[in-house]
Amino acid sequence: MRVFCAILVAGTVLGPGFQLQAQLANGIQAIVHDSVVTVQEVQASTAPLVDDLRRQYRNQPDAYEKKLAEVMKENLEILLDRQLILHDFKTAGYNLPESIIEDEVQKRIRKDFGDRAKLTKTLQAEGITYEKFHQQVREQVIYWAMQGKNVSSEFIVSPHKIETYYLEHTNQFKVEDEVKLRMIVLNKVSEADAEQTRRLAGEILSKIKAGATFAEMASVYSQGSQRSQGGDWGWVEKSVLRQELAAVAYSLKPGELSGVIDIPGACYLMLVEEKRPEHVKPLGDVRDEIEKTLLGEQRARLQKQWIDRLKKKTFVRYF
Repeated sequence: MRVFCAILVAGTVLGPGFQLQAQLANGIQAIVHDSVVTVQEVQASTAPLVDDLRRQYRNQPDAYEKKLAEVMKENLEILLDRQLILHDFKTAGYNLPESIIEDEVQKRIRKDFGDRAKLTKTLQAEGITYEKFHQQVREQVIYWAMQGKNVSSEFIVSPHKIETYYLEHTNQFKVEDEVKLRMIVLNKVSEADAEQTRRLAGEILSKIKAGATFAEMASVYSQGSQRSQGGDWGWVEKSVLRQELAAVAYSLKPGELSGVIDIPGACYLMLVEEKRPEHVKPLGDVRDEIEKTLLGEQRARLQKQWIDRLKKKTFVRYF
């Protein structure tokens, strides 16, 4: 589902090369019959992604601007599709009971805001009226209804298609060397207590060697997120671990216990329970994943065909 609601944000600046002059802030990007998609709407729908893009391409300004332009173009098409669908709804003579809209509005308030007071405060901060919010919800409900009517969700993916996809995308299901790992994490609060942390790690190691189970010691002492699971990390690929930890984990044999691993910030103890080499996941493990992928591709094809039909019978102009 492509979400098309745009929040109008005045004067959004998307980055170098895309700063628009004030007089162009409400310029028209496209016309669909008698409705328009404005520059401001495209900016607003792109704005939530800008920070992530800047971080991702922080040292590649040219790549950043190229990617930003691609995202803006995609968002323009999403907004244009919305207008096509709304126009088709209107010209086909469909009717949407106001009770359905009101139910969805109330559901949205409860889910996203909690109550009407918080909704009002949020809308005021964003410069949006309640009427505009109501209209956005109405348009989204129309979008869902029209999509449900024109893009069937009742698809069947045959076993043959799943098997064919699996064979043609084997690299997609490759898994690196893995270890089944348990780990005890002891954080160093400060350099002052680093020695105390190292001593505690040594004591725990001695208890395990004396017969205490690793899982029991992890449940008592570990400060890692897997403490309640006895320090069980399950199957772990090498790339998931810090370099210093990976070097130790992949040097151990199944059933072998590490010594105290002392690195900046923490001390670690590891137990490698099993190992398995690089392999391709069996079809049975990825069948559901492949089915979801193929269903998504089929829906995307039908969505495109539907939008293409709407474009052929509706006046559309880009600027």
